[in-house]
Amino acid sequence: MRRIMFFAIAVLFMLFPLTGTRGQETKSQNVKSTEQETKQQDVESTKTRVSGELRTLTGHSAGVSSVAFSPDGKMLASGSGDKTIKIWSVGDGREIRTLSGHSDRVWSVVFSSDGTKLASGSIDSTIKIWSLGDGHEIRTLRGHSLSVYSVAFSPDGSKLASGSADNTIKIWSVSDGREIRTLSGHSFYVMSVAFSPDGSKLASGSMDKTTKIWSLDDGHEIGTLRGHSNAIFSVAFSPDGSKLASGSADNTIKIWSVSDGSEVRTLSGHSAKVLSVAFSPDGSKLASGSADNTIKIWSVEGL
Repeated sequence: MRRIMFFAIAVLFMLFPLTGTRGQETKSQNVKSTEQETKQQDVESTKTRVSGELRTLTGHSAGVSSVAFSPDGKMLASGSGDKTIKIWSVGDGREIRTLSGHSDRVWSVVFSSDGTKLASGSIDSTIKIWSLGDGHEIRTLRGHSLSVYSVAFSPDGSKLASGSADNTIKIWSVSDGREIRTLSGHSFYVMSVAFSPDGSKLASGSMDKTTKIWSLDDGHEIGTLRGHSNAIFSVAFSPDGSKLASGSADNTIKIWSVSDGSEVRTLSGHSAKVLSVAFSPDGSKLASGSADNTIKIWSVEGL
């Protein structure tokens, strides 16, 4: 009887020698496959979170010249060649409203620091101030004789600066639309204006290859920063107001000391004109956008 049992067991092992092992291998393969699929899904999800397109906002009938986030990040404004500004909900991409009134391309849009107003500069040579509560036009600022390329609110929202193809910068009172003063000194189009964080100074970048720093107490020119070999398209103060960055058609960014006007550093790497510059909130980094289709982030800490 025992011989028969041993023989039967031996036959079973001969017939199914690797049944358990194969089952384990199959389970192992399934686990590995599942793990690989999960990892791949995680990678794809990470790619979407880090660099994916969240959504496309469509509605303008011509090119978009300028975009700006509201201070709380909930709205986005866009200015277009179709002569309108559109306000969008960032959360769901919904178009909140269209602001119409300009008679030519809207070149620059900017939110006030409290997020209640929007200013727009246009090729029609005017600046408009809009209420974001109901979208109505508060007032139109007239005084420039040519296109307005850049607008900026002061940090406290009481003043507005505008840079124009008439080679001047104008400072306006937001409350009543009064022209406070005109800053003259550039010999070509003023492409960019920016207030210092404390609101006491204004920087302007021009196609005359220079950047100027102005005192807003009396409007006098504090200094002219020379060094670029081509037009300047963008200027930005560091958060502490000690440095100024300028982006140029000479493909470089320059960092300047505001206190004495000296050139601190030249950042080279773009292969086409630099159209936009911006400091990070802590001032340790600088971002630059270029016609070479790239954005570069630079370390400027300690400069």
